[in-house]
Amino acid sequence: MPVPVLLHGRSVRLEPLDVRHIESLAAAAAEDRSSYAFTPVPHGIEATARYVADALAAQEAGRAVPFATVRVSDGAVVGSTRFCELDYWQGPVIWPPAPRGPVGDPWSAVPDAAEIGATWLSARAQGTGINTEAKLLMLRHAFDVWGVRRISMRADARNARSRAAIEGLGAVLEGVHRAHTRGLDGLVRGTAFYSILDEEWPAARVRLELRVSTPRIQIEPARPLISA
Repeated sequence: MPVPVLLHGRSVRLEPLDVRHIESLAAAAAEDRSSYAFTPVPHGIEATARYVADALAAQEAGRAVPFATVRVSDGAVVGSTRFCELDYWQGPVIWPPAPRGPVGDPWSAVPDAAEIGATWLSARAQGTGINTEAKLLMLRHAFDVWGVRRISMRADARNARSRAAIEGLGAVLEGVHRAHTRGLDGLVRGTAFYSILDEEWPAARVRLELRVSTPRIQIEPARPLISA
């Protein structure tokens, strides 16, 4: 399995997820939950402890590489994200195709394809550019260090905000699996699947690096007029 790694950026740091992040993650998730209608985000200390335990179990099984998302400016934990659906294409061809573990030493293995998912941010961290830079750090690691052939992403087809964010990364819509699964609201939902291929990564990287390096303009809300 890929060894857990620390990824540094200007505004965000992705730390290997650990039990020490539980309280901070719970606090981040509790800020304002109104934007989590389509995103599974733990609520409360106990739920967050289970969330972290499940993520670490997936890591131990070689199925995921989870991170805590940390804001550099104040060191606050503001969310989580992970590599998941790790797929390895070495060794003999198997049929029918299915996700498989690495051949040989698992601790020196790197995947040929992976998915970026389970991403959420606290209410105050949303729209600040942290998500974009975090995705840039992960995509750089996946394509430039691991040498993957494909990174996938997915979203509830109804989640326009999440889909716009994915498309802003340069990901290509592969299609929508209609009536794919049940959503968090219990309704049957479609799932929009996206991907970035290795040959598409250089152009996507240039656009993302430009977005991250361009200062974000904070627009102050208009002040109400005061009558004499």
